[in-house]
Amino acid sequence: MRFGAFIAPFHEPSDHPTLQLERDFQLVEWLEALDYDEAWFGEHHSGGWEINASPELAIAALASRTSRIRLGTGVVTSPYHHPLMVADRIRQIDHITRGRAIFGVGPGSLPSDAHMMGIDTARVRDMLDESIEPLVRLLRGEVVTSKTDWFTLNEARLQLKSYSARGVEICTASQVSPTGARMAGKFGLGMLSLGATSAGAFNALASNWAIAEQMAQDSGTVVDRSAWRLVAPMHIAETREQARADVKFGFQKWYEYFRNIATLPVAPAGTDPLDDMIASGFVVVGTPDDAIAQIDRLKTQSGGFGTFLFLAMDWADFEQTKRSYELFARYVIPKVNRLNDNRLASQEYLRTNRDRFAAQQKSAVAAKIEQHVAEKGDGNVSPDVISAYKS
Repeated sequence: MRFGAFIAPFHEPSDHPTLQLERDFQLVEWLEALDYDEAWFGEHHSGGWEINASPELAIAALASRTSRIRLGTGVVTSPYHHPLMVADRIRQIDHITRGRAIFGVGPGSLPSDAHMMGIDTARVRDMLDESIEPLVRLLRGEVVTSKTDWFTLNEARLQLKSYSARGVEICTASQVSPTGARMAGKFGLGMLSLGATSAGAFNALASNWAIAEQMAQDSGTVVDRSAWRLVAPMHIAETREQARADVKFGFQKWYEYFRNIATLPVAPAGTDPLDDMIASGFVVVGTPDDAIAQIDRLKTQSGGFGTFLFLAMDWADFEQTKRSYELFARYVIPKVNRLNDNRLASQEYLRTNRDRFAAQQKSAVAAKIEQHVAEKGDGNVSPDVISAYKS
């Protein structure tokens, strides 16, 4: 399994926005140092919290600050853009990142964004459906002619070939609606399940994958679970008590944003919202063992997936946030991916055979002592040493 962060981002509007965006970049640098695999940046235009307007700009900036970690658009809201412009920008960051870019595409999550552009929210998913085929074809190097009531393509093509022969990986956003799953199956794409531990999305994991597989069968394509990414919130510390103390920094403001401002139903009403969200399984605020249990729960519910992405948040201050990612890298990833199985087997083998190997070691040393005494006498050898190895 691969691991990374999905950076919408969520930044409360009292801190300096330039510094908040800089910390996002520093977080990705930290993730690369910890050997994480991916970082994703969102596109949002309203609400005051999710202040990254262009995932392509964030990725382009990070291309020169990182060298290995893959960088994804999480997601480009295709109904807001002409398909040729989107495809051309994705092709450019494919080259800027030397093939590390991933193209995530979806309908957007904030109706207020669509409202400002005069787009009917009820039309957004239809517009996504209309744009996805030309986007896929353009990125696969085809010449495309297509016309809808909101865009026209006349013999459109991209000037640049893909950076690598494999091309840019494409993922469709999915939550409760089957839209993303249908597109993934129809075109043989990856899938990005946002808010995978919220009640509706969690319950829809298996059914959405079944929809993707059925659409792939009907369309003559193939979908691969290794290209399926699940996104969920998590903060861990050495103890549950420490984790809860950490998130006092910013959880309440985040909760109030989702409860009273944003339109995503992820913040339930209750006398203790953090307790309620932990009990429901939506969030993990706990220890590495709690994180491992959440990954196992997602594997069981989904039937298997390829990448887990932290839903990045400012619940804790930056140093505690980095510590959470570090603990996950040190203690969760090795357990989930069984990185230490051979080491543990070697340790157990030595433990089981310790007496036998100790006797062999003692015998070997004793033989050398006896050889020396036979040749030179025992005047230079401590009697205690001779006694210890003859006993």
